[in-house]
Amino acid sequence: MSEEFKGSGLVSAVSEIQHSLKAPKGQTNKFGGYKYRSCEDILEAVKPHLSKHGLILTISDEIVDVAGRVYVKATAAVHNSQGHSVQTSGYAREEEVKKGMDASQITGSASSYARKYALNGLFCIDDTRDSDATNDHGKSAPKQVVKNTGSVVMSDAEMEQLENYIRNSKNRLAAFQAVDEKHGKRMSVEQNDYLKSVC
Repeated sequence: MSEEFKGSGLVSAVSEIQHSLKAPKGQTNKFGGYKYRSCEDILEAVKPHLSKHGLILTISDEIVDVAGRVYVKATAAVHNSQGHSVQTSGYAREEEVKKGMDASQITGSASSYARKYALNGLFCIDDTRDSDATNDHGKSAPKQVVKNTGSVVMSDAEMEQLENYIRNSKNRLAAFQAVDEKHGKRMSVEQNDYLKSVC
């Protein structure tokens, strides 16, 4: 354990929050009818736990370039009164154009996703595969959809490269999210689950 956490009790407090936090899926996707959890739902659920342990939560955003694409990097950090903190980051790609949204709304949408991913990582909430409210299940503009029927489309060599990329990344969750976004349609559910387990 690093010197930063010795005697602070921060790690044990965060661990207890991770174990006891119940963040209900309080939103409903109007197209698919399924429930999902928003960033606001997580914040509402975690505030009493933070108060109980005398901790504060901060979330900040940063715009970053990843391989020529613009991402919002959100960092969620829990701080104690001794000045110690533990943090994690989540990434979400900004779409260049999104029908019905201006530039600030596109950034805001990416920020909400990135913040949710950061909170999911910090509090061990497994929810990264939800499509959330923006998933219209193909009911808006028609799109070409590649559906993997369970047969392996990714070769073993490709899977090994992706696994090594995730394992060697400083932020494995962000690396998995980038891999899933780029290659997810070519992977079987089992391949995707395996790469997720590398995080």
